[in-house]
Amino acid sequence: MTRYALRRLAQSVAVLLGVSVLVFAIMQLVPGDPIRAALGQQADPETYQALRERAGLDDPVPVQFVTWIGNALTGDFGVSFRTGETVLSLILERVPATLSLAVAAIVVALLIAIPLGTLSALNPRKPVDWFASLSSQAGLSVPDFWLGIMLILVFAGTLGWLPSAGYVALTEDPVDWARHLILPAITAGVSSGAILTRFVRSSVLESLGQDHVRTARAKGMRARDVLTWHVLRNALVPLVTVGGVQLAYLLSGVVVVEYVFAWPGLGQLAFQAVESRDYPVLQGAVLLFAVIFLLVNLLVDLAYARLDPRITYRSAR
Repeated sequence: MTRYALRRLAQSVAVLLGVSVLVFAIMQLVPGDPIRAALGQQADPETYQALRERAGLDDPVPVQFVTWIGNALTGDFGVSFRTGETVLSLILERVPATLSLAVAAIVVALLIAIPLGTLSALNPRKPVDWFASLSSQAGLSVPDFWLGIMLILVFAGTLGWLPSAGYVALTEDPVDWARHLILPAITAGVSSGAILTRFVRSSVLESLGQDHVRTARAKGMRARDVLTWHVLRNALVPLVTVGGVQLAYLLSGVVVVEYVFAWPGLGQLAFQAVESRDYPVLQGAVLLFAVIFLLVNLLVDLAYARLDPRITYRSAR
């Protein structure tokens, strides 16, 4: 298990290095002058040149890359062209909001997927199965912005039960934090729940046909125990993989949901950086997204190997 974890960690480091090269190269290929875009056309030449020198844009491209990587390893991602704040401080400001939304959305997705997918698999070609199939298809088809707007119109506009937008920190007011979180979490969680529902259904159906399940039934084990200890336990393995990917996607910021609900997350920060050509913020945000995906995938692989020890055995051969 330790050798497997070290091998996966080394692979993640190699992928992260490749992503950092790709991100830096793409930023260099984007047309336009980011300093001029940040200062505007009326900025005086002295200020313009001082900011270029501060950002290191007059250095050769290889020197810029080595400097950026070296600084990034120490947590220094540069300074925002737009606000003058450090990139790390801007990212850290958005982490609590993004983490809150991602965790709440994946909880909503699991609350939808596990019961609905399991019931669908236990009742194939019956009304419950048809309902689950139609629900998952609808969840994948409905755009996030439309669902968010409909929820706002119903629960914030018509009923007045929940706020329409905004974010309140958990430390300031836990109740108001939860009230602001409900609608964006449902909006972001529905599409993930639709994806997970299909995987739960297929995994449970596959587990139901295994020999050990038929043996447990033949021995007279109660249906509830068979489902809990033999079916769901084995169906959990692929769910961990797909659920981890969905969690990484949510942690990287759901831009549309964040804009609809004025949620100050990492996705909104990255989009604002694109609009204003704030390259240091965009580079830092994209690199953070890559780290999130690699870290979540690493944890998922380790959990997968823990649930199914055959994986570590195959990788060691």
